[in-house]
Parts: sequence; C-alpha cells; structure tokens
Amino acid sequence: MADVKENRFEFDARVRYSEIDHRGTMTLPALINYFQDCSTFHSETAGLGMNRLRQDKKAWVLSYWQIIVERYPELCEKITVGTFATEFKGLYGTRNFYMNDGAGNRIACANSIWVFMDLEKGRPARPTPEYIDPYGTGTPIDMPYEGRKIELPAEREAGEPFPVRKYHIDTNEHVNNCQYVQMALEALSGDIKVRQARVDYKKSAVFGEIICPEISREKDRTVVELCDREGKPYAVIELK
Repeated sequence: MADVKENRFEFDARVRYSEIDHRGTMTLPALINYFQDCSTFHSETAGLGMNRLRQDKKAWVLSYWQIIVERYPELCEKITVGTFATEFKGLYGTRNFYMNDGAGNRIACANSIWVFMDLEKGRPARPTPEYIDPYGTGTPIDMPYEGRKIELPAEREAGEPFPVRKYHIDTNEHVNNCQYVQMALEALSGDIKVRQARVDYKKSAVFGEIICPEISREKDRTVVELCDREGKPYAVIELK
C-alpha cells in the first residue's frame, strides 16, 4: 500500500528472505535500498519520475547520506517506509527517510542531500519551481544530525582493488548509490553491525573502472575510501 499525506510518501512492505543476513535480520544495503526506492516512488507519484527527468535532461543526484539504525527488522516482519523533502535551497534539496515497524515505532531514519543536475550542460543547476513544488516540504525528523564532512584518519591501509561490474550499474550508467556501501562492507574483514552510516559521494564510477579501497579503523568508527587508481575518492563511507 502506498500513501501520500502531508507531503510525505509511504509504502508498506514485509521483510523478504533475500534481504536478510546470517542473523535473520535485514542487511544495511537492503535498508538503504528501501529508502532509495521510496524516494523513487515519491518522484514517480509526483510526476517527476525517471522518464520525465530523462526527457528534460535533468536529474537529482545523491550527494550525502546519514543513516541511523535503531534496530534491523527480522524476516517476514511488517514495515512502513516513508520519505519527504525538508528543504530546497539553491542547487540543493534535502530529504528525510524513516522506517517504522508494525507497531508504528521508528526503527531507522536518514537525512540526505541531493544536487539538481542539468545533464545537457553537465553541471549543477538551480531547479525551477516545476521540479520542487510537487514535493512540498515537511518538518525535519528529530535525529542527531551530523555535518556532511567526514574527517579522514591519518593512517590507512590499502584494500584489494576490484573492478566495477555490470550489476553495480543503474539507469544513469553509474554505480548505484547503495552499491558503494556494499563495496565498503565487502572490503572489510570480519563482521560489523552498523548503527550509523554516513556516505559522502565525490564522483561517479562507471563500468570497468578499478576501485581501490583505503581502510581506516578507529575505536568508534571505520572509514572506507573507495578511490580510483590515482587515489581520488569516488565515495567516502563512515561506519559506526
């Protein structure tokens, strides 16, 4: 079921077997995909979906995530996923997300920053009212907001380089936003249960490029930089 109310878009779902890990609970990438899909559904419902923006040669490109997980839902558990825009300013838009359990308790939430792109000119552009008014805005979620800049540790160790594969690519012919988080998790040895993830997207990786992870482990966080061969980052991922 989908629902649009007070400038919010919501849909109900049930945790699938394909979305869980060895613990029997939803993985972080699966949770992120729910949020990503929810914003896509919202845009389609608002008349600003994939085909419309492609026709206009425009796009909203994700620039930053902050995701907080209170609890990962279990197999077959009923959930509600929602999203709404919180502000449009200059070239940017901000959007909140939330996931509630069947009793209406919030189990995860996120803040995100998006930049509006003119694909014909290949650069950011200020969106006109037709691209923002259909969304409206809502009051930001009560959560501990962190700044966008992720402090890079001084000491890092090189991970095993790997190529961008076909399954990493989305309709924009770039690596999908969630895939960077999956890459970061796979670059780490051992098991990690993430309570907060922040992702700063720097540039888009495309099929065939080689990604070189740089890994830093500190007492309360792990930082993974996914870089090109010259050491310039595609994305910086902080996991706590």
